[in-house]
Amino acid sequence: MTNPVLSRARIKIGAGLLAVNALLYVVAEAITAAAWQSPAYSYSYNYISDLGVPDLDTFEGRVIDSPLHWVMNTGFVVHGVLFVLAILLLRDVFVGKATRRTIVVLAFVHGIGIALVGLFHGSQQAVEDGTSVLHGAGALLAIIGGNVAFITAGIALIGGRVNVAALVRSRVLGGTFVAFGVLGIAAFGYLLATAGSAYDGIPERIAVYTVMAAEIIAATALISRTGETRNGKEDHTSHRRNQRARP
Repeated sequence: MTNPVLSRARIKIGAGLLAVNALLYVVAEAITAAAWQSPAYSYSYNYISDLGVPDLDTFEGRVIDSPLHWVMNTGFVVHGVLFVLAILLLRDVFVGKATRRTIVVLAFVHGIGIALVGLFHGSQQAVEDGTSVLHGAGALLAIIGGNVAFITAGIALIGGRVNVAALVRSRVLGGTFVAFGVLGIAAFGYLLATAGSAYDGIPERIAVYTVMAAEIIAATALISRTGETRNGKEDHTSHRRNQRARP
């Protein structure tokens, strides 16, 4: 069955959501980290989710004091929601029901996971009340779901299974997504294997930031290169513009 003609507006809205989503996350993290004063928040030592802990706490040897915890927790939840919305808008960029379904499912896995991270915290109180399990599960789902989603998208691009002519067989872009996804999962594996070291924040951030970087790159590629669809028809906006340009 032939994919429907893609709406340029729909693609650009979805791509815009990806870009805004990544930027909002990084900004929320920076604002929350800047408000953490005693002791100063460390991007290399502290976990990202330490920023979302509402209690003045000592957990696994880390002193936690995040006065703007609600900013980071809002960032987690909003990122999950916007990621799902963006992928739903962009799902028809990909050819084949199996590919589209896989990417949408992975988007929900990532979105639900990162929302759980914002709703349930990694703290001593969470360990005592049993909700730390949900926090850990959320982190696992968010990191694996987001990185595997971009690996899947990258494989589709390399194989030409996309419905945007300018992106068909875009091996460099596809390879970049695959490389980022593999790097993110490898960093997460390293974090799990070495948890408790003085620099846990570094591999964790690599595992998370690969998703954010891929969002920005995907948004840039879609906004700048969206045009004729793979089936040879232009999207509705392009068609109307070309009609007006004819003598």
